[in-house]
Amino acid sequence: MQNLLPNNLLELSISERIQLVQDIWDSIAINNDEVSLTNSQKQELDRRLNLFKQNPEQISPWENVKQKFK
Repeated sequence: MQNLLPNNLLELSISERIQLVQDIWDSIAINNDEVSLTNSQKQELDRRLNLFKQNPEQISPWENVKQKFK
């Protein structure tokens, strides 16, 4: 696969590069029918869901997690 990124990518600010990654991810999400999980990814999601069901009090709400990193 050839390099599709412009040579001046590093000239973008970090926030601009983050926005670029988000835009790329959003473009992938539009066609999410084409993306499938592997069996190991499905197993990992099941494992995490089971852990949550067994110990829901150990899960932190997203807002709390965000506050820790501000």
